[in-house]
Parts: sequence; C-alpha cells; structure tokens
Amino acid sequence: MDNMFDIVVIGGGINGTGIAADAAGRGLNVLLCEQNDLASATSSNSSKLIHGGLRYLEHFEFSLVKKALNEREVLLKIAPHITKPLSFRLPHQKHLRPYWMIRLGLFLYDNLAKRFTSSASKGIKFSKNSVLNRSIKKGFEYSDAWVDDARLVVLNAMSAKENGATILTRKQCTEVIRKKEHWLMTLKDSITGEEIKIKTRVIVNAAGPWVASLFDNTLPLQSPQSIRLVKGSHIVVPRIHDEDYAYMLQNADQRIVFVIPYEDDFSLIGTTDVEYDGDPADVKISNKEIDYLIDITNTYFVNKISRDDIVTTFSGVRALLDDGANSAQTITRDYTLEISGSSEQAPIISVYGGKITTYRILSETVVNKLSDYFYDLADDWTEFKPLPGGNFDNKEYLEAEVSNKYPWLPINLINRYVRSYGTYTYLLLKDAENENALGECFGKDLYQIEIDYLIEHEWALTLEDILWRRTKLGLYLKTDEIEKLKSYINQHAFVINRFPCSV
Repeated sequence: MDNMFDIVVIGGGINGTGIAADAAGRGLNVLLCEQNDLASATSSNSSKLIHGGLRYLEHFEFSLVKKALNEREVLLKIAPHITKPLSFRLPHQKHLRPYWMIRLGLFLYDNLAKRFTSSASKGIKFSKNSVLNRSIKKGFEYSDAWVDDARLVVLNAMSAKENGATILTRKQCTEVIRKKEHWLMTLKDSITGEEIKIKTRVIVNAAGPWVASLFDNTLPLQSPQSIRLVKGSHIVVPRIHDEDYAYMLQNADQRIVFVIPYEDDFSLIGTTDVEYDGDPADVKISNKEIDYLIDITNTYFVNKISRDDIVTTFSGVRALLDDGANSAQTITRDYTLEISGSSEQAPIISVYGGKITTYRILSETVVNKLSDYFYDLADDWTEFKPLPGGNFDNKEYLEAEVSNKYPWLPINLINRYVRSYGTYTYLLLKDAENENALGECFGKDLYQIEIDYLIEHEWALTLEDILWRRTKLGLYLKTDEIEKLKSYINQHAFVINRFPCSV
C-alpha cells in the first residue's frame, strides 16, 4: 500500500463507503478508515427502509422526498439481492390526521417521481378478520422498499475495494496536520495500537455522529456546521401477524412508528425520535422508549406484546443538521456538504445529515465537487452499475441456478445466501460438492464456509460483526452455539485486516 492518496474518507458508514466506492470507480486513489467495524453505528441501526419519507411532506420537504423516491428506484435496481419492494398499510385515525390530508400526501408521494417497481397508493377497508383492532375500519396502502442496511454498507466497501480502494477497519484517525498541498494523517489500529502515517490531497469527513467532534478532537479547524444528535430505537419481537405488509402507525404526538416483517420470524418495531447528548458509541434504548413502542403497537394490533416478548433491541444516533427545528422529529433529514479550505490549500469536505435512501446521490455529489481538484475525474457511474453480487435480473431464477449447481443445499439456505450475497453465493460456496464441504455448523445453518468468507472478503473480525451486521443470525443462535462461534472467530480472524506490512 502506497502512503500517498488522492482522498482519505473518514467513516465506514453508508455515506463514507458510498463516497469511497464512487471515487474509486472514477479513477481516484482512495483510502477509507473506520475506527470500528463497517456499519457499526448509525448505518446498521436504521428501520431497514428505502423510502421517500411520506411524513416529510408535512414539513414541505418536497425536494428531499422526490430525491429519495428517485433513489428508491435506483437502489432496487442496483442491489436486487439485499432490497425488495414492500407494501405498507396506514390505518386511518381521523382524530390524528384527516382523510383528505393523507390522501393528498399519498397522491404527491405517487407522483413526485417516476415509479417503475411500486404500485400506486389506494384506500382500503379492513375486514372483521383484520390483524388490527376492530375499531379501525379503513386506511391506505402504499409502496416503499426494504433494505439490509448493514449489508448495503459492506457492499459499497467491496465495490470500492474492487476498484482499487484501500479499506481499513478498526483504524482511528488520531492526528491530522495540514501542509500546503496535502494532509499528513496518523491512523492508529484500535486492536494492536500500531500507528502509520499517510498523506492525502483531500479529506472527506463522513464520520456520521462524530462529524462535528472530529473537528474538536482531531482536525485543525472549527466545524462549519452544528449538528443535533437524535436517537432512534427499535424493538424486535416474534412475528405479530402473518401478513407480508408493513404497517405505519400514527401516534397522538404526531410521530410515526413502523411495524415491519423482519427476518421471516419477527416483527421490527420503531423508530423513536429522541434528542441525544451522550457518546454515540454508548447509545441504547431507554425504558421509556420501550414502553412507547409497546403502547403504540398494542393500540393498533389485536395481538398484544409485552416486554417479555422482546427478542432484542437496537438504537442508533443520527447526526442531523441543526436547522433550528423545535423538535427532533421535525429536523430535516436532508444533507449539507461543507468544504473547508481555500483554493490554495488542501481541502476537507464534510458531510452533515443525510439518510440511507439518498446515500448514493450524496456520494455522487461529493465526488463531483472533487472535480475542482482532480481534472481527469471520470464520469458518474453508480446509478447503473450493480453493487457486488447484484448482477442478476430475477432472484427466483438465481435461486434456481444455485440449486441446480448445488442440488444438495437446503432451499432455505439457498434463499438466505441469495438475498445476502446474490451472485457472490458462488464465490462463497466455490466448488463445494456436498454438505461436508460447508464445514462445521455453528447453529441455524451458519457454516464454517460462510464465516471464512466473511472474514476473508467482508472485513468481519468479531462475533457481533458476523451475527448482527453481516447476517442477522444472532436472533437465532443459542448461548452455547455463540460461545463456540466466538472461539472459532478469535482463532481465525485476528490476522485479517491488519496494516499491510509494506507500510
């Protein structure tokens, strides 16, 4: 690895990996450093949705909604393995929002951008056999999409690497010194403590919740924008109903809570919007948030839930641009880019705000701004190029092809591999000829061959990396299986992703 780069991206969330992928694909020499694991903070703790943001229309954010709806169609096309269309039902509560207001909002939602994969919204009536409480008689149905958020991050990092980028996880940027035409940076390995020095012409600060504190602690400048940290929490419970629909629930405080089918056997319920002033690395759900999510769910559904039903919880902190809004839920979810430095100085580009749905267009915009510093920059490309493993047209056909090549593989495992890895399922399985070639099983069809693949190709180093970000099998594994898996990972992952010995 050369220690002089065109750009160094700080932050391994969705914006950082998206920027790294875009820049590397346009011919720039890119390094991305992440202090923990890829998607270890906000980007793995979302509601797992690609959506325009229906509720943002209430705050007149038409431009953001249009942009997000356009990107929804793009992501469904370039990442067909980890995304899928999802129909939503919105029960009508006339004392919260009038029927005409929701109907108008859905009309705008249908028509602000072109639809290729989603159906138009419509009014619906709930039967006496509805999963909702009997008092709820009518509502609406509309379309959005689901995404495996953490895998979206990893696939962008893989795309960047395939185009020549260097991806370094567990590497914290501890010092930055500005020279006239470049930056001198120190990266410290969070496991070994080893340090290296690198140079770069441009820094991209995509540190998410740490975007402003990075200026305070490391960068030799003041943050050009202020942010507000907003915590969003979720609970996961056994499947509340057997329908394929997600539900969008209105609450009296004007907030929205989603109840989403999750990993076949569960329902994902969230999110909350709570102002947060702690360390983003220590965020967790509060008792008040748990009660809030349980209460609104039980207000709507026939099947009631309690704390005893909670399988797991997760929380993330969104770094939103401080636009002076009065409440957390009304702060804009749009992004702002700031360039620090004159034309004669090495620049820093900082990313404030944003949402998963618009990461690709955000990344493209950031790299377009680099044309002032790199005159031979190649053209835009990410709108039409599938993410790694996404080069297929039909998921069912791909599953059938994998089944033909590996007829001994259980269909449920084929389905999981395809919706996680797409055509890279072949890279995972290689020339396996029978079940014995999969190696040891650690529970719930998690085999040694998949763990080795994740360590070798996807920067997985810890139990949490594999069970909660690369897969969601932490929902299923038992305590003894987890301990056995932890021992295997500790023996096999520690030599991966260290600093190259040539530096």
